[in-house]
Amino acid sequence: MARPAVNDVSLSIYPGQFVVLLGPSGCGKTTLLKLVNRLYEPTSGTISIDGRPTNHVSAPELRRRIGYVVQQSGLFPHMRIEDNVAVVPKLLKWDKKRTSERIDQLLDLVGLPPRAYRRRYPVQLSGGEQQRVGLARALAVSPTTLLMDEPFGALDAITRSRLQRELKRIHRQLGQTILFVTHDVEEAVRLADRIIVMRDGEVVQYGDPEQIVLRPTDQFVSDLLGSEDVLRRLSLMPVTSAMRPIGDAFDGEGPVIASNESLRDALSQLLESRASALNVVDPDGKIRGTIDLAIIQERGAIEVPDPPSF
Repeated sequence: MARPAVNDVSLSIYPGQFVVLLGPSGCGKTTLLKLVNRLYEPTSGTISIDGRPTNHVSAPELRRRIGYVVQQSGLFPHMRIEDNVAVVPKLLKWDKKRTSERIDQLLDLVGLPPRAYRRRYPVQLSGGEQQRVGLARALAVSPTTLLMDEPFGALDAITRSRLQRELKRIHRQLGQTILFVTHDVEEAVRLADRIIVMRDGEVVQYGDPEQIVLRPTDQFVSDLLGSEDVLRRLSLMPVTSAMRPIGDAFDGEGPVIASNESLRDALSQLLESRASALNVVDPDGKIRGTIDLAIIQERGAIEVPDPPSF
């Protein structure tokens, strides 16, 4: 008897969460994603969005209300960028003024100035720019749910990192519920509020990134994350996981580190600078806390070497 592609999955995702489906190829994460917008129909069980079972809505209507971004952007090559972004608004018969204003808003949102990009064709854009257009198209009618299937998998490391930061910014700004498929552990930890780890069509662990990294449920999850490698573990944990709150005596002086950097980055910067602590700043440049060698040692369960002498 054939093994189900997805089996006995039961979980809840709360509105506005960024949830990553993580696992090796063939584990069922893309299948689970496609069940949400009924590209695949479940043989049993139900899926509900905003409290309403998806099978109570026609598949085309459901998909118009869910944003969907795939690895190769999926843009129509014969259509200009403005027309690619406007696909769903035109299906919903938005008037021209509303559609045009929405195109401009979305291109601005994803960092593509409308005057420079509206009239171009996909072939005239880089891979990263095409993915930005794909994201803009998915957001066109303000869906409450956004599905993303390895959207950055085909991009170079620098472009990928830049788009990850952009996606986090957009998520903070718009607050959609996002389901994001990846097999890249660092990408999952960097982006997620919660991570679903899958194996053989089943969910083996579901929790926040820190819980997944520090308390893997079994050897499979530990091996997938490389949790037994100290430096690997530090590279997966954001500095916010070990950040100290700002005390009354805090003066704001000293070197800074971005809140989305890892404990490994913080350790390296502390050892190289010989600073007693780093100020952790959020994307708006506001200091949120501090981090030092002692707290990294405590949180990462590692032996921290003495700073080099010069």
